[in-house]
Amino acid sequence: MTGQTTEIDPAALKSRIRSVPDFPKPGILFYDITTLLQDATGFRMAIDSLAQPFMNRSIDIVVGIESRGFILGSAVADRISAGFSPVRKPGKLPSKTMRASYDLEYGADALEIHHDAVARGQRVLIVDDLLATGGTAKATCDLVRQLGGNLEAVACLIELTFLHGRAKLGTEQLHTVLRY
Repeated sequence: MTGQTTEIDPAALKSRIRSVPDFPKPGILFYDITTLLQDATGFRMAIDSLAQPFMNRSIDIVVGIESRGFILGSAVADRISAGFSPVRKPGKLPSKTMRASYDLEYGADALEIHHDAVARGQRVLIVDDLLATGGTAKATCDLVRQLGGNLEAVACLIELTFLHGRAKLGTEQLHTVLRY
């Protein structure tokens, strides 16, 4: 079944995503993709929609951002015949790492990647579930470049357009499937 492509229907994908008001804090509407992942057809549609634009682009490695980017990114990597490397919160990776810090709405955070997760010249696709303000995606782009990877694109299942994360990425090729 790996070679089959499911017809992509954004409304069908959105109908499988649970909206949770006031999570993780009052005033936030959280788009919970666990209900989408539980549905075999929905999961296949999500992976197809993320992978399809990169099927014949000779991507060497998919970098998935913690934590839902691990789920989607590893499946996309398998679908496009690429390797997979995780980007994690500080202190979670066991070997030598590189770190990138980024600003949050209230404070700062950081991400780490193994120093050998991307080889110089490898063609890289970054995958995550959500593009909000763009901080985590931008930090991950910076890490890939520091390692010498050729960043081909960033692919996210959901883009919250009102938070303007796309602008933070600048000229990066960005593929998003669903927009809210």
